[in-house]
Amino acid sequence: MEKIGIWQVVLFICVFNLGLVYGQVSYSIPEEMPKGSFVGNIAQDLGLDLKRLSIGRARIYTGEDTEYIALNKDRGVLSIKERIDRETLCGQTTPCALHFQIMLEDPMEFYTIMVEITDINDNPPVFRQNEIKFEINEFAQTGARFVLERAKDHDVGINGLQSYSLNPNDNFVLKLHSDPEGTKNIEMVLQKSLDRELNEHLSLILTALDGGDPQMSGTMQIQITVLDANDNAPVCSQSVYKAAVAENSPLGTILTTVSASDADQGSHGVVSYSVSSEDANSLFDIDSREGVVRLIGSIDYEKQKYYQLNIQARDHGGHSDVCKVMINVNDINDNKPGISIMSKSKAISEDSKTGTAVAILNVQDADSGENGKVHCSIDDNLPFTLKSTSNHFFSLVTDNDLDRERQKDYNITVTCTDEGVPSLSNTVTLSLQISDVNDNAPVFEKSSYEASILENNSPGLSIFAIRAQDADWNQNARISYMLEESTINGASVSGYVSVNADSGVINALRSFDYEQIKDFQFHVRAQDGGSPPRNSNVSVRISIQDQNDNAPQVLYPVHTGSSLVAEIVPRSADVGYLVTKVVAVDVDSGQNAWLSYKLQKNMERALFEVGAQNGEIRTIRQITDKDAVKQKLTVVVEDNGQPSRSATVNVNVALADSFPEVLSEFSDFTHDKEYNDNLTFYLVLALAVVSCLFIVSIIAIFSVKCYRWRRERMFYKSNGHLPVIPYYPPLYADAGNTGTLQHVYNYEVCRTTDSPKSDLKHMRPCSQSIISLNTNGTLTLQHAHREKLIIEDTDDQVSSSSDISVYHTFLM
Repeated sequence: MEKIGIWQVVLFICVFNLGLVYGQVSYSIPEEMPKGSFVGNIAQDLGLDLKRLSIGRARIYTGEDTEYIALNKDRGVLSIKERIDRETLCGQTTPCALHFQIMLEDPMEFYTIMVEITDINDNPPVFRQNEIKFEINEFAQTGARFVLERAKDHDVGINGLQSYSLNPNDNFVLKLHSDPEGTKNIEMVLQKSLDRELNEHLSLILTALDGGDPQMSGTMQIQITVLDANDNAPVCSQSVYKAAVAENSPLGTILTTVSASDADQGSHGVVSYSVSSEDANSLFDIDSREGVVRLIGSIDYEKQKYYQLNIQARDHGGHSDVCKVMINVNDINDNKPGISIMSKSKAISEDSKTGTAVAILNVQDADSGENGKVHCSIDDNLPFTLKSTSNHFFSLVTDNDLDRERQKDYNITVTCTDEGVPSLSNTVTLSLQISDVNDNAPVFEKSSYEASILENNSPGLSIFAIRAQDADWNQNARISYMLEESTINGASVSGYVSVNADSGVINALRSFDYEQIKDFQFHVRAQDGGSPPRNSNVSVRISIQDQNDNAPQVLYPVHTGSSLVAEIVPRSADVGYLVTKVVAVDVDSGQNAWLSYKLQKNMERALFEVGAQNGEIRTIRQITDKDAVKQKLTVVVEDNGQPSRSATVNVNVALADSFPEVLSEFSDFTHDKEYNDNLTFYLVLALAVVSCLFIVSIIAIFSVKCYRWRRERMFYKSNGHLPVIPYYPPLYADAGNTGTLQHVYNYEVCRTTDSPKSDLKHMRPCSQSIISLNTNGTLTLQHAHREKLIIEDTDDQVSSSSDISVYHTFLM
């Protein structure tokens, strides 16, 4: 057995522009090596790192053939996996080689490995028969030829059949000659006449020898019976016959007809035919009398392309001749292309570059010529293409951008068709998943959101939900919501609302008041879970809806805590006379702020009415003497909310043509109230004290005035200027009929140019003097009927006072 040291390595590596690496390595080893024998260091010969073999999941691909060679990824060597018999593997074909591929992934690489199997001399020459018999006429002429069966040696080359020997060789010699196909035929030639009388039977030994070391041989006995004279041998009409037959032809197909003639007559001239080729007996047959050659077995062009038949024509006298029939097998397109998936990716990232390989296919067609030419294709509307990387190998690569959001997987059908007539095809379907990358940002369902919430809501109330969608998948499409930092009226938006990170529900964190804030705006960010994450923003506007939570507020007339307002209406006022106008507002909005006015008590002969919309109080009839001077109206101001809220205001109206009349009437009015004896006592006491203080003040003022007058007089005389007279509040004596007390008044008069009435307001005196008003006194005030009188009361608008103190101070 040859040693492994004789193997040789031939390495070719080509780098294609498809991103694939293709290479070829050749080894040579003898057959019959034991299991585990070393074949070659593939890692070293291909220049690969041992880690690359492991990480790339290196493996051997042989298609459907038996795997004779094993790959040790840890050592990077090839070894014998199964015993290799060259004769079983290749027969007589030379050279004999194993072809397989080594596949690597991440990235994809494949290498073609060829291991040539050399022959060893492990088969001796063998004859099909152990014995062959001839009947030769004693008159056979010298030079008569007798075809002998060839020995068969399964070895090839020098180890195959090399020579024959015949023993004893007194009467016959051996002749070898080769036909145009290189086949060695053996004939036994008569070189010395036979004499039946001397030797009726001859026994010869034919030995076949090979050229191996040690040499091996095989033998066959030749038994010759010497017959009486038959001096003419059959002669074939052609030495070589040629025929052709298509593979898969039906049994019984006639191939050709062989003919031979014999000059003898009678039984010595009758020729019979037989096939002497061992390997064709099961496939072909010849009619022994007619010489018609027929097909009796199934032939396959892919197994054997031609056959040679040795036809022996023999007469009954033992004479024979040999002719050959050369049969060519014609190929027909009876084999579909075979598609083998050498390597395939289960998934590919959607951002893979154009030209990324996803699968490597091996396509073989056992037919030949046009029948064996194969073209492969895929659908045109796919972002992939097939490229031929080498003979019989195709690479499926991307030729366009991938988008998982447009299509998440592909079923790619590869169709391979040969060029035969009719053509045959085969298909294989590859399933490929498109893995996701985070190339899409979340998209909100709306460009902006608007929502509303009623004021006075409960904190934590859910307002509404926003929603965004992400076209990506899994973690890349997992969206979280968060508030963008901003301020509302100087405060952080996070103090107003919150957003649920998972559901996008927006909750109110406080109770809103429409009167303080009517709406506010903020932004929410949606962020996916990709790496790096992508996000988008949306504007959210929250409107606060008003509730009727505020009652109307009366702006006019205004009541202080201890004053009473009265409106003066002359008795001569016409119907529709404008008494006053009630002005009220409601801080609510919408219909909650729509106000209506009405009088709470409306007598049978009502004198006044109020405008339901404008709040104007007008007379609705002429004033008569029967109408009381004092009129108290209660106006109800009501909003339009549900439920409605209201406010009331009292309007005092005096029916009089003069101010004294009004004053007297309202004085009586105050006197008619509940009388308080203690209050009267205190008032009298206060009046006495104030009177004393007033007299003392007058004396002091007079003294100071005289003193200053003298100084100013002297200053005037010395400077020639008029004296500067300081201002002192004068004291006026009562000019009335009965007045003995000084009266100090402070009037604030408000007049209008278009109203017959005016307002007069009595305030506290600047000197703080307190004077009790005698109800019997007669104080005359001009234009009193056109002024508005305000009388201060010590208990809620004169309700609990028996006397009215009026503080008068005349403005200087």
